[in-house]
Amino acid sequence: MQQPNRLKPFFENIHFEREDNTMMVNFGPQHPSAHGQLRLILELQGEEVVKSRPMIGYLHRGMEKMAENMIYNEFLPTTDRMDYIAATSNNYGYALAIEQLLGIVAPRRAEIIRTMLLELNRITSHLFWLATHALDVGAMSMFLYCFREREYAMDLIEDYCGARLTHSAVRIGGVPLDLPANWTADCLSFLDVLETELKTYEGLLTENRIWKMRLENVGVITQEMAKDWGCSGIILRGSGIKWDLRKEMAYGIYPELDFDIPISHTNDSYGRYKICIAEMRESSKILKQLVPMYEESDTQLMAHAPNYISAAKEQIMTQNYSLMQHFVLVTQGMRPPVGEVYVATESPKGELGYFVVSDGSPYAYRMKLRTPSFQHTAILEELLVGCQLADVVTIIGNLNIVFGEIDR
Repeated sequence: MQQPNRLKPFFENIHFEREDNTMMVNFGPQHPSAHGQLRLILELQGEEVVKSRPMIGYLHRGMEKMAENMIYNEFLPTTDRMDYIAATSNNYGYALAIEQLLGIVAPRRAEIIRTMLLELNRITSHLFWLATHALDVGAMSMFLYCFREREYAMDLIEDYCGARLTHSAVRIGGVPLDLPANWTADCLSFLDVLETELKTYEGLLTENRIWKMRLENVGVITQEMAKDWGCSGIILRGSGIKWDLRKEMAYGIYPELDFDIPISHTNDSYGRYKICIAEMRESSKILKQLVPMYEESDTQLMAHAPNYISAAKEQIMTQNYSLMQHFVLVTQGMRPPVGEVYVATESPKGELGYFVVSDGSPYAYRMKLRTPSFQHTAILEELLVGCQLADVVTIIGNLNIVFGEIDR
C-alpha cells in the first residue's frame, strides 16, 4: 500500500519562481550597524532596495508612563537613558520645561554651567557619531581617534559631576555644583587639542576618495522630504534649511553668544558629515566665550523658590524651616500650578521637546516626549528606496539615530 506524501501540501505552497523576482531581507534587530534595536524589512530587487519598512519596539521601556508615576525630581535621572550619548541635553530640556511650568528662572551662573555642559555634550555626541559612522563605512582609524578625544571631554564632565555617560548634572532650578578648581583651564586645553585633531579628521576623510564615493549622492534628503518627515538638527540643516532652536527660539544664555549655524545644500550624507565637523568648531567657539562669562558671574547656583526648590545645604543643616521644607519636597514632591507647557531645545540630534501637563499634583498628569531620532527613523521608509544594499548601513549611520529615545 502506497504511503501518502505528507510533505505535498507544504511543497505546493512554495513558489520557486516569482514574476517580480524580489527577495525579503531582515536587517536587524541584532545587526551591529543598526545602532540599536532597529529592524528593517527590506524588499530587494537584486542589490537595489525597492521597499523598506522600519520596525521599532524591541527596546520599549514605557518611559513616558514612568514619568507620570514619579514625582518631578525623581524622573530627571531617567531622562539620561533616552539619548544616552548626550544625557545632559535630555536633563536640560526636562528641567527647562518644568521651570517654565513653575514660572522660575535658573540663576545666571547655573545657566552658564549648563551651557558649558551642553556644548561639551554636543562635542562628545558628534565625536561618537563620526567614530561609529566611519567604522560602518570601513574607516577604522577614525573610530580610535574620535574616541580618544571623546575620552578627554568625558573626563571634564566626570570632574564636574562624577559620571561619564549618564550625568544627571542638571537640576530643576539650576545646577547642584559649582565648577571645580582649574576646570575652565582644563576645558580650554582640551579645546586646543580638539581643534588640532579636527584638522586630522578632515585630512583623513574629507578628500578621501573612498569616503566620498560612499557618501556623496547617498541618502539624499530634499528640503520637501525633510519638512514632510519632521526632520531637525543636522538632517534638516543638511538639506539647506538654516534652522537651529538655539537661534530661532533662543533659550538660556544662547542669545548672548556669537556662533554660526552651518548648513549644506548637497542634501546628501557627505554634506551632513561636513556640518558635523563645522558644528564641533562652533561648540568650541561657544565654550571659549563662556569661560570669561562664568568668571564674571555671581555664585548662586539654584533659583530661590521655597515652594518648589530646596534651600542650599548649609541652610538645611542650620535652619529648621529649611529642613522641614526640604523633607516635604523630597518625600511628597513639588506641586506645580495647573497648566501645560511644551519646551523644545536643540539636542545634538535635533529638536528635543517635552510636553508636560500638570493637574496640580506631585506627578505629571501627562508627559509626552518629542525626540529627533523617531522622525529620522521613520524617514527610512522613503529614503532607502532606490539605494543599494551596501548603502543601507551608510545611511543608517549617517542619520545618527539612538534607540533609547525612540523606544521610550
